[in-house]
Amino acid sequence: MSPAARLRALEPDWLRDPKVWRTEVLGGLVVALALIPEAISFSIIAGVDPAIGLFASFTMAVTIAVVGGRPAMISAATGAVALVIAPLNRDHGFGHLVAAVILAGVFQILLGALGVAKLMRFVPRSVMVGFVNSLAILIFMAQVPEMRDSPWPVYPLMAAGLALMVFFPKVTTVIPAPLVSIVILTVITVAAGIAVPTVGDTGKLPSSLPVPGLPDVPFTLDTLTTVAPYALAMALVGLMESLMTAKLVDDITDTHSSKTRESIGQGVANIVTGFFGGMGGCAMIGQTMINVRVSGARTRLSTFLAGAFLMVLCIVFGPIVSDIPMAALVAVMVMVSVATFDWHSIAPRTLKRMPAGEITVMVVTVACVVATHNLAIGVVVGSITAMVVFAKRVAHLAEVTAVTDPDSGAVVYRVTGELFFASSNDLVGRFDYATDADKVVIDLSAAHVWDASSVAALDAIETKYAQRGKTVEIIGLNEPSARIHESLSGELTGSH
Repeated sequence: MSPAARLRALEPDWLRDPKVWRTEVLGGLVVALALIPEAISFSIIAGVDPAIGLFASFTMAVTIAVVGGRPAMISAATGAVALVIAPLNRDHGFGHLVAAVILAGVFQILLGALGVAKLMRFVPRSVMVGFVNSLAILIFMAQVPEMRDSPWPVYPLMAAGLALMVFFPKVTTVIPAPLVSIVILTVITVAAGIAVPTVGDTGKLPSSLPVPGLPDVPFTLDTLTTVAPYALAMALVGLMESLMTAKLVDDITDTHSSKTRESIGQGVANIVTGFFGGMGGCAMIGQTMINVRVSGARTRLSTFLAGAFLMVLCIVFGPIVSDIPMAALVAVMVMVSVATFDWHSIAPRTLKRMPAGEITVMVVTVACVVATHNLAIGVVVGSITAMVVFAKRVAHLAEVTAVTDPDSGAVVYRVTGELFFASSNDLVGRFDYATDADKVVIDLSAAHVWDASSVAALDAIETKYAQRGKTVEIIGLNEPSARIHESLSGELTGSH
């Protein structure tokens, strides 16, 4: 085999498939067009020049395409990150913001290396469904300002854009419908001279590439203590959104991705972005849905091209891009919100079959996200709610039944279920200390002792019997339960 043939054999399959190339290239182009007004609006939230958000989106997308763990996921400047770092920029200046972005990247690399991605296994499905639905609601809510107090032509343009995206795929799927919609609506508004808000109205596009450099701050301990809290908050919020988005894309594409690599990759991308003077970012869920669900992209090429096209569109085709009507991009995002929402989760048949606790967790997650506009807060509160619901449900599974051994006369209490802080609290009250025989046996062969609260409860039971001159024998402990009981018994209640 020749060296060229060996090299071709090592290439991924998609590199040799023209259809995949077309899908990835067009998907990246659609995402780049949608990124421009988003990045500009997030720059305004952070209190920086629009070019800063666009530069961040460029460097984040290009870098994460190489070092990230989830192919086809889009990372760029985001509203969550902008909200976290806006106070730092306002109170201490842009130099401190850049320093915080770099430090946040370092934190993300450390957290990734320490295995923070493994915490994703504790996010239950009901929280994931709530996350997806609240995301769809937030995407739609973000478009509402563009629909208010707008010139009347905006509304028929939006309706036309939605109609194109619904019906054009029935004709062909070779070209993404959002791209067709954006091009046609732009041609109509420019050719007919229709006065509607455009991309150019949201902010000035950059005319040159970003230049690398160090943040303009004194390298002192005081600077570190100032930026560290903001950097840590940005790192945690960015990782939360990125890992949740990666899990969502895993489910959509029925593939697995490395969450540890994604965590470290987010850190590397933020460090690179900081050195290029960007405002930092994380996974962009709306743009990822455009890329994966709407455009059908599946590889790193679309992510890389989204960033590359973004700069080309701004620098080379800035005047043309500035003429794109916002109505076209709003229509795309409305379509994305509709496609993202899990309509099956709120269907009457689903709600009838779903346990009340699961519905509660989903509603709490959605309510928190919509109220705070922060996906990370919703996921944390939803997960805590799910744990409380689970603990309450499992607490009722611990049962105590008593029988008298006819041979020895001893009372045998058989305990079944999981013993932990929630279920063991009322365990002490399930025994008849006054009337039981002098010997009591507690059979735990059908139970499992999980924590110190359970051991303390067993100690309290022994103590109450001992005060009445009665003996207690605990039998049937499995190996892990015996280990925790042996190490803690007598050390928690002051008995023995």
